[in-house]
Amino acid sequence: MELRNIAIIAHVDHGKTTLVDEMLRQSGVFRDNQVVAERVMDSGDLERERGITILAKNTAIHYGDTKINIVDTPGHADFGGEVERVLKMVNGVILLVDAAEGPMPQTRFVLSHALALGHRVIVVINKIDRPDARIHEVIDEVLELLLDLNATDDQLDSPMLFCSARAGTASFSPDAEGTDLRPLFETILEYIPAPEQDAEAPLQMLVSSLDYNDYVGRIAIGRIERGTLRQNQEILVLNAEDPDTHTKAKAVSLYVFDGLNRKPVTECSAGDIVALSGIGDVTIGDTICTPSAPEPLPFVKISAPTMEMTFSVNDSPFAGTEGKFVTSRAIRDRLYRETLKDVSLKVSDTDSTDSFNVAGRGEMHLSILIETMRREGYEFQVSPPRVLTRVENGVTMEPMEECVIDVPEAYVGAVIEKMSQRKGELQEMTPQGDRTKLIFLIPSRGLFGYRNEFLTDTRGEGIMASVFHSYAPMKGEIHRRSSGSLIAFETGEAVAYGIFNTQDRGTMFISPGVKVYGGMVVGSCPKQEDIVINVCRKKQMTNMRASGSDEALRLVPPRIMSLEQCMEFLADDELLEVTPKSLRLRKRILDHERRAKSMFRNKKN
Repeated sequence: MELRNIAIIAHVDHGKTTLVDEMLRQSGVFRDNQVVAERVMDSGDLERERGITILAKNTAIHYGDTKINIVDTPGHADFGGEVERVLKMVNGVILLVDAAEGPMPQTRFVLSHALALGHRVIVVINKIDRPDARIHEVIDEVLELLLDLNATDDQLDSPMLFCSARAGTASFSPDAEGTDLRPLFETILEYIPAPEQDAEAPLQMLVSSLDYNDYVGRIAIGRIERGTLRQNQEILVLNAEDPDTHTKAKAVSLYVFDGLNRKPVTECSAGDIVALSGIGDVTIGDTICTPSAPEPLPFVKISAPTMEMTFSVNDSPFAGTEGKFVTSRAIRDRLYRETLKDVSLKVSDTDSTDSFNVAGRGEMHLSILIETMRREGYEFQVSPPRVLTRVENGVTMEPMEECVIDVPEAYVGAVIEKMSQRKGELQEMTPQGDRTKLIFLIPSRGLFGYRNEFLTDTRGEGIMASVFHSYAPMKGEIHRRSSGSLIAFETGEAVAYGIFNTQDRGTMFISPGVKVYGGMVVGSCPKQEDIVINVCRKKQMTNMRASGSDEALRLVPPRIMSLEQCMEFLADDELLEVTPKSLRLRKRILDHERRAKSMFRNKKN
């Protein structure tokens, strides 16, 4: 049977997972009457809720006599590490580009890695049925991008297809509407090379992905570069960091991908993507080979993290009341376990035994980890995010991001003003109909807390995407927050009377009946100062009644914030308490007197 290994790469929300759905459907993986969920490859709860792919996933389809292994990759820049490593498993890529948005920052990022590995590229202009599609301009933009990234002549001659993933159609012409995805399947067979298959050579396989199962432990996923792998075969695992370090193991179970399932097999040969269990401490980047020929395979260098947060044991007055795993040992074990399958995440111990530094690609990357741990029953607290700087030739450098913004013309001025306040430099400004595309270079810390402000400024019509660009000298001080905090005075239960008498001070985050403690942030203040308020204050009961004194209290609905919004709101002297049931903002120093003294000392210094 012939083989093809491909990855589908694109910017977030350009339709990768929807296209895989249709490829599975039209290749006969599902029965005609089978009810299938939308975006069937997004199997995680968080992926379904947020509508994004977080983890790269493998599937396989059959077209004629050819088996096509497909890797569906994430499109969000924060999960670029997933894309970088799975590209080693494939021989070609399908680059998906939205017919209206055109190439975006993540498109450039993932395409540059694919071109560097010498992969062949099939360009697919998706969503051609959008009313605002601008197909011919997007074709020019894709060709400019390929030239920009120094594509070879062969890569510049990449075939281009026009597709509607939702309708399940593809065609070779931008003006003709297809009937099915047959043109795409034919192009894959014709243009993407089959993997080299030297089944007689000694076994060699690179571990590019990891899965975990409670029954069999870690499952290594990768492509067999050469040789044949048989069930129960003795194998040698060479460590990615130090190839001289190796462990012996046995290939207990062997699986190949078939549709949405893993099919157990007894033997696999070079070229195929397989899943293998039986190796206790295998990690991404390890090489699996025969004991007689221990030769390590080179592993792609994963881009370094740019942002860090401190995870620590919850020490608030409500600590341990809602979580299942609350100790430092449980939190530490969970964080280090995450680094086994997420190579772009770095965890390090601090001077304190109760806190750990966790470095990742961005706010989304870290917020997904926090939300996952929260749902598993962990209780902890996190610090505000901070960028990771480096020193080069005595100069402190900070990470810069390329930020692409697409907004209606009326809001261009507001966006440029806010971005310049955050040390953003306008690189390019392109009108596109009644909208304008702006490209900025901005420090990563300049984007902290800006997304919500951006949506407000553009009335929800703006589109913003960013990707790591380079390191540059520090750009000076950036004021992240223009508001202060409303802080609860005492521990107790918030009551309507207390909230009613303090809600004119700012925006409240809580409603009556919510338990609070002294030092907890219960609202935001429009002034750049913190105000202590008493939301637990009850009305004094007397025998005297004045007319109108018992009128119903009119409360303004509180602002309920998501995890990302809480992370963006955090000031440098605040923490976010995360439990399976609650998200609470709090001051680092809960005692009002001690906090005031600390602020006075800081101002003096």
